[in-house]
Amino acid sequence: MRDRFIKTLVEIAKRDKNVYLVTGEVGFGVLRPFWEQFPDRLINAGIAEQNLTSLAAGMALEGKIVFTYSIGNFPTMRCLEQIRNDCAYHKANVKIVSVGGGLAYGSLGVSHHATEDLAIMRALPHVTVMAPGDLTEVEYVTRAIYGHEGTCYMRIGRGHDKQLHDSIDDFKIGKAIKIKDGEKTAIFSTGAIFDEALEACRILEYHGVNPSLYTFPTVKPIDRETIEACACNCDWIVTLEEHNIIGGFGGAVSEVLAEMGGVRAKLMKIGLNDEYSSVVGNHKYLREAYGLSAEKIAQRIEGVLGLEVVKMKEFKR
Repeated sequence: MRDRFIKTLVEIAKRDKNVYLVTGEVGFGVLRPFWEQFPDRLINAGIAEQNLTSLAAGMALEGKIVFTYSIGNFPTMRCLEQIRNDCAYHKANVKIVSVGGGLAYGSLGVSHHATEDLAIMRALPHVTVMAPGDLTEVEYVTRAIYGHEGTCYMRIGRGHDKQLHDSIDDFKIGKAIKIKDGEKTAIFSTGAIFDEALEACRILEYHGVNPSLYTFPTVKPIDRETIEACACNCDWIVTLEEHNIIGGFGGAVSEVLAEMGGVRAKLMKIGLNDEYSSVVGNHKYLREAYGLSAEKIAQRIEGVLGLEVVKMKEFKR
């Protein structure tokens, strides 16, 4: 996702000389295509994210479109006050990019994990919150937030991410993307854990369950129309996020459901269960440890549906 983001940003910057990129002493290998072509439009603000954000806000208020870029939680929680007061309050054209959302920086520990960022960013007025699910979504989201007036947040994966769409028809901020139709159960996924959602659907289909699947590249504004339609036609909605289940994507969906009247789907939120990761391991290992692997996701869904849990090794046979 990092490489696709930079490739897309380079294409945008070729056409718009007002596009700038500000980094916090990270990503120089990834950012190289940008600084080689636009050396005067890449600024390294150092490990000083508060200054980085205020600098970006000032540039934006002078007519620039500024993308900030750093690891995990650093461009969000470390400089939250500056995002709130300097960017969001003024509706400044600052696009905050967090690389390695969720548990992607695995063995570096909780200081590098971004597992509360979606909740924090969506709580700020005037901030649009995006979490693309694959390489194609990264490209569409990057172009969309460039053209969107005001402060935006985009959370992307660290690397080894997959391309799961070839293209997206009629992409819009605030709209979910239907991946497949199904019956009785709808799975909503946001962010780079989309690959696990797809694999979980394959497992469920093998076991006789046919869920519909949607990816939500936009967390705020949330797609109320899709949520309400699924809630009226399904028994269960399952939200999937590599994030704390408190206040994030699942929280946004639950707010919509709580405001609906009449009979509606039940909700199950899958994510981190209001805890920090204290386990050391790579990204794949941590997903497994915290119940975010495809097999664990499928087992939890089968559990609420009252089905017998079948091991992954049987599926592979």
